[in-house]
Order: sequence, then C-alpha cells, then structure tokens
Amino acid sequence: MFTLQIEHRIKDFGMWKAAFDRDPVNRAASGVTAHRISRPVDDAHYVLVELDFERREQAEELLANLRTQVWNSAAAAPALQGTPKTRILEASS
Repeated sequence: MFTLQIEHRIKDFGMWKAAFDRDPVNRAASGVTAHRISRPVDDAHYVLVELDFERREQAEELLANLRTQVWNSAAAAPALQGTPKTRILEASS
C-alpha cells in the first residue's frame, strides 16, 4: 500500500472541507482506497490529508493532477494558503 501524504496551511476549515468534498480530481476513479483528514489540536489553520492507493503510480498521478488542476486554482482550492508539502509513503511490515 502507498499513501500520498499532504500537509498545508488553510484559511478556514469549513471552506477547505467543502472544496475537498467537491472532489475535483475524482479520488475513487484515481485509485484512492481510503482517506484520512487530521488537524493539529493547536492549529486550526493547518490540515493533513492521507490518501491510500494500491500502486505507487496511482499516488504519483493524483499528486500531479492536484498540482496542475487544483492547487494552482483559487476556484478549486479557495482555502489553500501557500504550497502544500507532500510525500509518498510505502507501508512496510
């Protein structure tokens, strides 16, 4: 399993969550099998998202789509502040 981990500052969680729920990159069709959203207890303007995939290539493709179709668009990502920090993780046993 591979996980695309995304962290970034946000203006407002409600605004961010509404944009996330609109799903502009069609997570299911992109191979996302599960996702988790976390927020630091001491920072209401920060969010961490983990998207799980079966294959690394799926994570890489979705990340590329986020960069080209979502994060550079104020309409698609109205609550985003700054550049997201990302990494692709591989689960090990």
